[in-house]
Amino acid sequence: MIVVTGATGNVGRPLVRALAAAGEQVTAVSRHPSDETPEGVRHRRADITDVESLRPVLEGADALFLLIPGGGAHPPDVLDAAKAGGVRRVVLLSSQGAGTRPRARSHDPLRAFEDAVRQSGLEWTVLRPGGFASNSFAWAPTIRSGRTAAAPFGDVGLPFIDPEDIAEVAAVVLREDGHDGRVYELTGPAPISPRERARFIGDALGEPVTFVEQSREEARAQMLGFMPEPVVDGTLDILGEPSDAERRVSPDVERVLGRPPRGFAHWVARNLAAFA
Repeated sequence: MIVVTGATGNVGRPLVRALAAAGEQVTAVSRHPSDETPEGVRHRRADITDVESLRPVLEGADALFLLIPGGGAHPPDVLDAAKAGGVRRVVLLSSQGAGTRPRARSHDPLRAFEDAVRQSGLEWTVLRPGGFASNSFAWAPTIRSGRTAAAPFGDVGLPFIDPEDIAEVAAVVLREDGHDGRVYELTGPAPISPRERARFIGDALGEPVTFVEQSREEARAQMLGFMPEPVVDGTLDILGEPSDAERRVSPDVERVLGRPPRGFAHWVARNLAAFA
């Protein structure tokens, strides 16, 4: 059995579908109820920050996909519960910034989990994706209402990745041998700027989307409404002044899947209804 935490998120949903389609026994775990669980998949409510709620979910599991919340979870406790339940393989969804920004406070919780996974005695793989194409959902209300999209650093490009590619990589790594002790950096096929992303969405809609460039301060004030301050500042640092490593297109998606990562236009076509 494979347990998928964060099963209702942008990566968890397609991962559960992919594993179920492959014939795996899957337990989908989230903090809230779900009405999107595929046929044959068991859904359980649990919270990684409450290890006791997680223990019965992990009983009898062989593998665990671990997506951690923003804070509050104690890595050794979570992994001890996984081992007690019978888990032998864990795949951790981390972030590119955990490697490229080793001193950034924004990624401290992820680095703590990476360290704990390495020391757990389990088979482990760490996935480090860069920015998600699905971050563009934040523009959906203003694109629907006024065909505008606002963001800072309008012409800074980063190789955003389709979350379904992350899910497909995770499905392979959870099911197949040969990935133990690996860290995979996951990116899209090419850097793309916020201005270019807005143009792609407009082209798909058949109507222009006006891009409005925010200052860093404007974006920071907006992001503080739903993100902790260290995460906001760390995110803006990457978006505004990415390192060469953060601009790089990684070969790891193709190494694992045997095909190139999907481009942003593919993600837009699949999710166009959100912007229409």
